[in-house]
Amino acid sequence: MTIEDTREEWEIRATATPFTGKKTSVRTDDVVMPDGSVARRDYQVHPGSVAVLALDEEDRVLLVNQYRHPVRHKLWEIPAGLLDVPGENPLHAARRELYEEAHVKAEDWRVLIDVYTTPGGCDEAVRVFLARGLSDAEGERFAAEDEESDMQHARVPVDELVRGVLAGDLHNNCLAVGVLALTAARRGDGLDALRPAEAPWPARPFPA
Repeated sequence: MTIEDTREEWEIRATATPFTGKKTSVRTDDVVMPDGSVARRDYQVHPGSVAVLALDEEDRVLLVNQYRHPVRHKLWEIPAGLLDVPGENPLHAARRELYEEAHVKAEDWRVLIDVYTTPGGCDEAVRVFLARGLSDAEGERFAAEDEESDMQHARVPVDELVRGVLAGDLHNNCLAVGVLALTAARRGDGLDALRPAEAPWPARPFPA
């Protein structure tokens, strides 16, 4: 048996969108089950996201600290943001987020990992990039607003982050899967064997 996720779409008898927000919405589908019964499924419709694990020459990861109202926490995270434009090239979006949230640019980009964050209740797909060869970005800093106006920055060694994730001290999903994937990649074929930054992403297709 090949252990690989496969695309499949079951019949939908009816669908509705009871809520539409600024960036996301909620959809209700009546889905035909394998036995012929119909079950109602509610889920959040999400444009998708990108995140950047930016690794400097001292083996430290660039982090931002931001208030997240739904969980009532200030979380340490890696730079991330929404794919606001349908079909947007995820690498371009990742470069933008690294610039806007940290005023940093990177020379070497690779795909670290692709994940669905909560596939039981949301269709959000996230591509986490590994960015190396960091330097300060040119030009003016991005004008932060709302939660981002209170954002703090830090650079933390990879080993310290792994300990924090496993100890239950760090909870951001992109940070957790990113540092663990980085550690696994190093123990496997190495970081240079990771997929290229423009690798296809079936979950959120974009023009070549």
